[in-house]
Amino acid sequence: MHDSVFLGLSEEACRALLDMGPVWARDINRHRQAVVDIYTPVLNAVSKDDISVTRDIAYGAHVRQKLDIYQPHDAAPPGGRPIVLFVHGGAFLRGNMNSNEQIYGNVLYYFARQGMLGINIEYRLAPEAAYPAGSQDVAAAVAWVRQHAAEYGGDPQRIILIGHSAGGAHAASYVADPQVRPVAGHGIAALVLISARLRADVHADNPNAGGVKAYWGEDVSRYEQVSPVTYAAQIDVPLMIAVAEHENPYLDVYAAELFYKVSRARGQAPRFVQVRNHNHTSIVAHFDTREDLLGRQILDFIEAGR
Repeated sequence: MHDSVFLGLSEEACRALLDMGPVWARDINRHRQAVVDIYTPVLNAVSKDDISVTRDIAYGAHVRQKLDIYQPHDAAPPGGRPIVLFVHGGAFLRGNMNSNEQIYGNVLYYFARQGMLGINIEYRLAPEAAYPAGSQDVAAAVAWVRQHAAEYGGDPQRIILIGHSAGGAHAASYVADPQVRPVAGHGIAALVLISARLRADVHADNPNAGGVKAYWGEDVSRYEQVSPVTYAAQIDVPLMIAVAEHENPYLDVYAAELFYKVSRARGQAPRFVQVRNHNHTSIVAHFDTREDLLGRQILDFIEAGR
């Protein structure tokens, strides 16, 4: 169906997702749960026997500063495996690296099956941990991974950082925002932003305006200063941007803005893909199902190194 979109789902599930798309933004919370309900049993049916998962490893002192490691059973190649480090979303206020027993671990299972070391990270939430805490947690997780990757067969010189939604904001700021980026450098090899929140806004039709205020503060005059898109020219690694056809309001617009600014700064466009028929949640929930159009594009991006 539709060039292999929703491959492996029932006709009923496909129809529900197609019908949901054009009205996604009318009730994001209800639609998000519907997507999770569709994909959870599909992912549950996928064998996990070829991947070992080591859970809840602390990378910091806070209870949420922890990570899971997804490790293929076969021997790592000389020099180690590329590492995919994933940062989940949740509008800054909520979310867990294991939203349920399948999501978001499905993203790391997928990349581990491709011979990579998958790392799923948790981070502190607003309002307890306001800007730039999320990106500081990414920094701490990356530092931990660089120190310990070889113990799990990973190559610390090949860390691909992937962020979704609010996690994409934290990932982008970590790489580019001078208020966050470590003086010694970010230490990653590539950046993938999926449906990322790249600009702070509190527009009336932004259903996550409360999360923006909780994380980036009430002072709207500072939003330009703290928005990841402001520092587009500072992104100095291969970049891939992905958005869903049916996004949360403005996220695709801000992704296009980042694409334009990075293109102007580099004199060359980074990779950009709009995933047809998918929505803000299904764009990650579908990983490790029979549909792998986006997965293959990310793998090609990683292999090409640009």
